[in-house]
Amino acid sequence: MSAQEMLNSIGLFSSHDLHIFEQHVVHKSFRKNEVLLNSGQICQSVYFILSGSFYQFQQDGISEKVIDLHLPKEWMYNHSSLIEQKPSDTIIKAFEPAQVMALSLHQLHSLIARSPAFLSLGSLFDQTKHRTYLFDSALNPLQKYEYLKNIKPFVVQVFPVKMIASFLKISPETLSRVRANY
Repeated sequence: MSAQEMLNSIGLFSSHDLHIFEQHVVHKSFRKNEVLLNSGQICQSVYFILSGSFYQFQQDGISEKVIDLHLPKEWMYNHSSLIEQKPSDTIIKAFEPAQVMALSLHQLHSLIARSPAFLSLGSLFDQTKHRTYLFDSALNPLQKYEYLKNIKPFVVQVFPVKMIASFLKISPETLSRVRANY
């Protein structure tokens, strides 16, 4: 995937900007179940998922409370840890083998210093609007599922019902009924 494809949803960049961007990102590979960010670590980078998928969760005893589900061609990071530079209260783990491009905060600042076009990367930090809508609105289980299908149509093809239900904050049985009637 080219730098232009990675940045298409963010703004318009010159070929020179794209070249500079490519010099600042780092390619990383993850095996299934490999941890990208552990609880207690401070998130220092944003990641563009080239292939594979990740999930972000909080450990609740022996169970995992899913906070977010991440698919290819998405930017991913732990919002509160990255923005506030505080230890993460969630874990980001590869759900399947994955490839990402990582851009550290240091490299992001370097890009902005080199070209004002990179100020548009600030839009990456507004990703919480979907979660805010999903959980601050009084949506019933069907509406939650429909909203998720609209913003991330492939999530149901990648993740199991139990994980999707945890993310939507409904029981797996309720999600199964919703999907059967969908």
